[in-house]
Amino acid sequence: MAYQIDPNEIILVQECIDGKRKSQKRLYDKYKDAMYTLAYRITGNFDDASDTLQDGFVQVFNNLKNFKASSSLGAWIKTIIIRTALRSRQVIFDYEDIEQHNNEHEPPWDENMTGEELEKAILSLSDGYRAVFTLIEIEGYKHHEVAEILKISEGTSKSQLFHAKRLLQKELAFLMEE
Repeated sequence: MAYQIDPNEIILVQECIDGKRKSQKRLYDKYKDAMYTLAYRITGNFDDASDTLQDGFVQVFNNLKNFKASSSLGAWIKTIIIRTALRSRQVIFDYEDIEQHNNEHEPPWDENMTGEELEKAILSLSDGYRAVFTLIEIEGYKHHEVAEILKISEGTSKSQLFHAKRLLQKELAFLMEE
């Protein structure tokens, strides 16, 4: 089933393309908070997240004419923000032990952890682990989608997530002992 774009989004996009500043501000205001949060989760740094948001929305406005409406406008913007955040960080993925862990079970999670503890632990991850964890576990992407966005193999995405969860489990155990 094809995505059905909201007619109001079509109008908003066209007004932005036509250079209507109020519409551009409306589009920015509608998505800025969610996109900033996403940028922060990927970059792990407030300043980098702000830069990503600014650079990403410049790209959004420069490329709105290329928006095909095959997905929601928010999903299209999210992809731009993700790629901008990853480019700004020059994310390096750890390719060791990729095949070794494909069939292992994922580490269990402690049900008593707080959001603050989890966020602190996520921010402690390397850029590659944090990016994959954020996209899959927080944003809800599938491994094949993450592989396409990050230009890595699906196996690498799975390995990165496995290792990220392992490291998070260790970090959370440490944080909960404090």
